[in-house]
Amino acid sequence: MAKNKTGGFKFPFKLPIFRKFGHDEKPAEQAQNVDKSPPLLKLVFFIVDWSKTQIISNVFEEEKVRFHFISKATGTARTEILDLLGIGSSEKALVLCLEQEVLVPVLLKEVRKKLGFHNPGAGIAFTVPLSGINTPLLRVFKESIHQNEKIVFEKQGGAPMAAETKSEINNDLIIAVINRGYSEEFMTAAREAGAIGGTVIDARGLSHEGPVKFFGVSVQDEKEVVLILTNREKKVPIMQAVSQTCGLASKAEGLVFALPVDSVLGLSFE
Repeated sequence: MAKNKTGGFKFPFKLPIFRKFGHDEKPAEQAQNVDKSPPLLKLVFFIVDWSKTQIISNVFEEEKVRFHFISKATGTARTEILDLLGIGSSEKALVLCLEQEVLVPVLLKEVRKKLGFHNPGAGIAFTVPLSGINTPLLRVFKESIHQNEKIVFEKQGGAPMAAETKSEINNDLIIAVINRGYSEEFMTAAREAGAIGGTVIDARGLSHEGPVKFFGVSVQDEKEVVLILTNREKKVPIMQAVSQTCGLASKAEGLVFALPVDSVLGLSFE
């Protein structure tokens, strides 16, 4: 396998071998590991007003969420529709956490209870499925899989968790990495194609000479990451519009891609 020379986040530690979910094991291994199949994990996104990050942190502590990350962000929704979206000020927090699938409904229910996601200014939450994770993290979740299932069973009074947080709408998360200073131009094109709003995060780009020559773009450290949650039918028009305005051939030098979203809480699409 070729060495990965692409840019990205740097970790202060060496990442071990990654385990891909759904990995086929040999028959002998399957017989010995009947109860050791990898737990299904979700990446849970919360986008809330910055002032409410402590509330979410408290819920995480109560629910013993092991891994979570918080970053400052900026909301791009126009003022007149902030209440409609259920988000208040433009100063936002992007909160990410890893959680076992069976515990996600419990976590969302507790956050909904504390923030009131049906009330204006509460924010939104959504989940993205994972296809792989490094071995030490996977081991942590595997060690507690049976305990987590017991917790869910007890919290539901012996009944299975109702899937009330599942969205019947197919949604996608559009992610774009652009040069800093082009987010307004990016969002103008996105809105014209049907986007309601987005979230912008300041970032730094790390790259090497090879990828730069391959993509035909220059190296600029200061970047912006734009997140847009949208209906699936609007995904392609939005991606086409922003790629034409802020794609690789533009001064924004944008890289645009999308991830499937399998549940949404606190935001309804018209």
